[in-house]
Amino acid sequence: MPHKILIIFAALLGFLGVAAGAFGAHALKDKLSPDMLNAFDVASRYQLIHALAAAVAALAVAHYGNAFMLCAGWLFAVGTVFFSGSLYLLALTGLRTWGSITPIGGLLFLGGWACMAIAAWRG
Repeated sequence: MPHKILIIFAALLGFLGVAAGAFGAHALKDKLSPDMLNAFDVASRYQLIHALAAAVAALAVAHYGNAFMLCAGWLFAVGTVFFSGSLYLLALTGLRTWGSITPIGGLLFLGGWACMAIAAWRG
């Protein structure tokens, strides 16, 4: 049942992504510089995209039971924590060192998409 945990985690990421997007658009609009507001927006957008990708992967695992698809889902989920989390922290604190973590999340995203492709290829 590891796909159930992934679906719950993906749903939580989606919920928080919507909340973060609304928070950024309304509460932070006048408080952050345009660059930092853009970073926050990118974080929420990528969070929502990859929450959906993780949920799709989890549902595919439930139906097909493919290990590569399960790996893809978790790479999307963990990638979101690194990518979006670091951008949220960068935007809210202004500490540029948080930006050095963002590429790790991007690499995890790429790995997730590669695993999804492999899972589909293997059927």
